[in-house]
Amino acid sequence: MADIMIAPSILSADFAAMGEAVKNLEKWNADWVHCDVMDGEFVPNITFGMPMVEALRRNTSLFLDVHLMIVKPERYVERFVKAGADLVTFHPEASDDAFATIEMIKSAGAKAGIVLNPDVPCSVAEKFIDKVDLVMLMGVFPGFGGQKFIPEVMEKISVLKAMTDGKNVLAELDGGVTLENAPEMVRRGLDVMVAGNAVFKASDPARAIMCLKSGITSL
Repeated sequence: MADIMIAPSILSADFAAMGEAVKNLEKWNADWVHCDVMDGEFVPNITFGMPMVEALRRNTSLFLDVHLMIVKPERYVERFVKAGADLVTFHPEASDDAFATIEMIKSAGAKAGIVLNPDVPCSVAEKFIDKVDLVMLMGVFPGFGGQKFIPEVMEKISVLKAMTDGKNVLAELDGGVTLENAPEMVRRGLDVMVAGNAVFKASDPARAIMCLKSGITSL
C-alpha cells in the first residue's frame, strides 16, 4: 500500500494555540496543512480568513492547502494566495465564473483545485480536469468537523482516479476520515487525505499520521 499525503485540518486544533499546533504538524510528519475557510453563507458556519492563513504561514514552511467554502471566491482568491496559500480550492457552483477563478489563482502564483460535495457527481469535474492541479471530494456535507463519512463517496474516489489517469491532477478527500476507512481510500488511489479529529484528537498524533499513511487501522 503506497503512502499518501496527510493534510491535517487546522480547524480541529486549539484556536488559542494555532502557532504551536502548526509547528507540531511539522514534528508529527504531516505533509500539508488544510485550512477550511467558511463564510456562514455558502455553508452554515464561520471560521477564519486571510489573517489566520497569514499567521499560519509565518509559523510553518508546510504546504498550505486552503479550502474556500465561500460565495464568490473570486473576490478573495488573490488575497489568500498573498497571505500564503500554496493551493486554493473552491466549489465551482459558488463562483460566477469558475474557469476565471482558476486562472486568477494560478496567475497569483498558487495551485488551483475544485471541490465536489457528496451529492455532486465526478462528471462535473470533467470540464475542469485539464485546468486544475487537484480535485477534492467531500466525504461529508461541509460546514462542521467531526461528521461521519458518507459511504457512497468511496466509489467516487475510483471514478475520479480513472478520470485523472495520465494527468498531473491529484485526488484529495476531506471529511469523515478515520483510521478504519483510510486504508480503503488509499487502496482506491487517493493522493491527499484531510484528517481533522483523526489527528488532533488522537492520543498520539504523530503515530496517527503514520497509521493513516501506511494503512494501519489502530494506534
